[in-house]
Amino acid sequence: MKDQASGIDQEQDWDIEVSSKSTVGRILPADLWKYKDLLFLFVKRDLVTTYKQTILGPLWFLIQPVLTSIAFTIIFGRLAGIPTGGLPPLLFYLCGVTSWTYFSDCALRTSNTFVANAGIFSKVYFPRIIVPLSVVISSLAKFGVQLLLLTGVIIWYQFHGIEINSFGGLLFLPMLIVLMAGLGLSVGMLISSLTTRFRDLQFLVGFGIQLLMYLTPVVYPLSMVAPGSKMEFLIKLNPMTAVVETVRYSFLGGEFIGWASLAYSAGFMLVSLLLALWVFNRAQRTFMDTV
Repeated sequence: MKDQASGIDQEQDWDIEVSSKSTVGRILPADLWKYKDLLFLFVKRDLVTTYKQTILGPLWFLIQPVLTSIAFTIIFGRLAGIPTGGLPPLLFYLCGVTSWTYFSDCALRTSNTFVANAGIFSKVYFPRIIVPLSVVISSLAKFGVQLLLLTGVIIWYQFHGIEINSFGGLLFLPMLIVLMAGLGLSVGMLISSLTTRFRDLQFLVGFGIQLLMYLTPVVYPLSMVAPGSKMEFLIKLNPMTAVVETVRYSFLGGEFIGWASLAYSAGFMLVSLLLALWVFNRAQRTFMDTV
């Protein structure tokens, strides 16, 4: 840089260089580590503001899955007569709802990243991926509380003499959490990137996630679907099918869906996450022109 008064060239050292050219690697570990404190603040904000000014506060973490499971028990268990594989209906539905809720929370809450945070993004620079990552981490806290609830209900049933082959595959749990988080994050980032140009997706995403739930064995066991049918093919094509079934196997026992199905879900998650990072990275460079 040239000093206008003295005419002498002076060098300046910059802490951060913001460039219009970016790759997927530029938004991963190095940048995230520099902004780890900001990530923590976003997580804290999400946890504090979710149920701020509510009477019951964090108790909604427990009330929502319980009420949903009771409704499913009445509608699908009592009225529709859908079997639950020999498991108590409330426990069967609670396990499915708990695992599905974490995925859907991650997907829905990250799907409006650019639109909801346009004011912040236009004023200060930080890696934009911190916002969806904070949602995944804060939703994990909610998921953890609901897992404790599920564990408590299982122990209550066992205490009352109902035999449940439970906790047989808890070693799967870390892998399952990564799969749920990765799938939810990739879906949310893809939708968030596309909504910068196509606002219609904001109205369709909730409806689409709800429909996807019925292609996932949340309210019915996979065993009730006719083997070799087109419906079974569609359900197994859904990467969340293996995840939900394995969560249920881990806590309640039963039949293991198999490593091939889990490998498919893991591969689908990795490919979709890489695609989402690429699309998200391209969108963040121009989204202020369209949001």
